[in-house]
Amino acid sequence: MNKNKFHYQCTDCGKTYKESETKYLCPMCSKDAPSDQPPQGVLKAIYNYIEMKGNGISFEDLKQNQFLDLLPIKSLKNLPNLRVGQTPFYKIENLGNEKLGFQLYLKDDSQNPTYSFKDRASAIVSAYAKEQGYETIVAASTGNAGSSLAGICAAQNQKAIIMVPESAPIAKLSQILMYGAQIVPVKGTYDDAFDFSMKATEEFGWYNRNTAFNPLTTEGKKTVSYELFEQMENEIPNFIFVPVGDGVIISGVYKGFEDLLKLGIIKKMPIIIAVQAENSDNLVRNIGCKTFHVEESNTVADSISVDIPRNFNMTQQFIQNYNGKWLTVSDDEILKASFNLSKETGLFAEPAASAAFAGFEKWQSQSLIPKDSSVIVLLTGSGLKDLKAISQIIDMPKSIHPSIEELKKLMS
Repeated sequence: MNKNKFHYQCTDCGKTYKESETKYLCPMCSKDAPSDQPPQGVLKAIYNYIEMKGNGISFEDLKQNQFLDLLPIKSLKNLPNLRVGQTPFYKIENLGNEKLGFQLYLKDDSQNPTYSFKDRASAIVSAYAKEQGYETIVAASTGNAGSSLAGICAAQNQKAIIMVPESAPIAKLSQILMYGAQIVPVKGTYDDAFDFSMKATEEFGWYNRNTAFNPLTTEGKKTVSYELFEQMENEIPNFIFVPVGDGVIISGVYKGFEDLLKLGIIKKMPIIIAVQAENSDNLVRNIGCKTFHVEESNTVADSISVDIPRNFNMTQQFIQNYNGKWLTVSDDEILKASFNLSKETGLFAEPAASAAFAGFEKWQSQSLIPKDSSVIVLLTGSGLKDLKAISQIIDMPKSIHPSIEELKKLMS
């Protein structure tokens, strides 16, 4: 293996570091950075694109080795013995009775081992920790990243410590406990749990999986882009709708396509649309602003409820560099989209994932999707993760006696 197949580059100052020189943030930019602002010094992994391109590497070559040349780990053997990725990709011809004038695809990442997109990041982080000799991995989470890390660590015989805000959904907390992880409920918000986990990392020397803080989370999440390109039969879609909280998932989608662009495998980037909840829009609302302004988040989509988006700077750069778009959707629109998605496609997504579908519906209603376009909606988590959220939009019938007459009344 080439020990120098990648290095880190700081998103903010551009300084580069060898893999051995830093694990998390740029030491210069993160020093004395204010805690009430998005972190400075988030790192991006840069591979030997020029050398690889000069050697004539093709997408088929990358696939043959399961993209190891573009992953920050030494061996595929260190990945968990679970099927992470290679999730279903559905072509949707109609929505209800409406014939679509474009190609709609749904990428269902709820079919990962712990039922969320976050397994892509956890798998890479776990493998890297294994290679570096770490036995304990810690993360802050509103639920999905925590249950993901817990499940992956269970498969890898590693110890997981998950710090969660006390308001996290019980289904996700139960899942974490079932995987045998140590759960630490924290009084306060996700951001409080995030900061506390970093203090614990420094105190105990654990390996930290926190989104954006650990640059390998983006590297794990970018694998979805390789899959999308393959499932689109080596074609680039026109639009991809992505739910956004901290900004790591959308940065991962950008990073995967950027890798292919730098290798000359693709000639252009798709238009990637960031979708945030109206009541948790701290990332998209601050794009292009000189001063970052934080507003308290309060949305039914707990997985994307974030006051301080940890990957703001990188996400903003990607969106600005590659002509990305963004929009917000209300909680009502999210819940309606969740119901429509389930009823019309048979896919039950949690509110955070349904936000992406709500964004698609909003664009469609505004006639912003040209005829014959190809559109992908990224569904990042199962609806079974948060049944409480959708309780307000379903009407559970009362029980009846096993009588045909009562059945007729119920059916009418």
